[in-house]
Amino acid sequence: MVSMTRWSDSLPRTSVAVGAMVVLAGLDVLGALLARRFAHSGSMLVFAAGGGCFLVLFWVYASSLRYAELIPVTFGWIAALQVGLLIAERVRSHTPVPTGHWVAAAGLIALEGYLLFSDAG
Repeated sequence: MVSMTRWSDSLPRTSVAVGAMVVLAGLDVLGALLARRFAHSGSMLVFAAGGGCFLVLFWVYASSLRYAELIPVTFGWIAALQVGLLIAERVRSHTPVPTGHWVAAAGLIALEGYLLFSDAG
């Protein structure tokens, strides 16, 4: 049985949640890039690397839910993923990302902030 990671209680839960969001987005971007490479090459090594990447992503996600709620971790992951994909596309294509894409990403982050920090009562 694979155990989940237990982080130190001395770390603030917010730091663990934000760190998990960034790691999840990084693993997701890496997995997406590996999937694209597999689609073009058909390499079983790339397939195995991508599968392993998503297994680690699932493990980090499950581990992070011990310290943070599902909604903030998931939305933070999505926002960080979108920004990461915009940056990856910029690096890959050597062309500027359209302003509308950055505006959409900023809107996503703003809406996430509203969902997370608005008073529910």
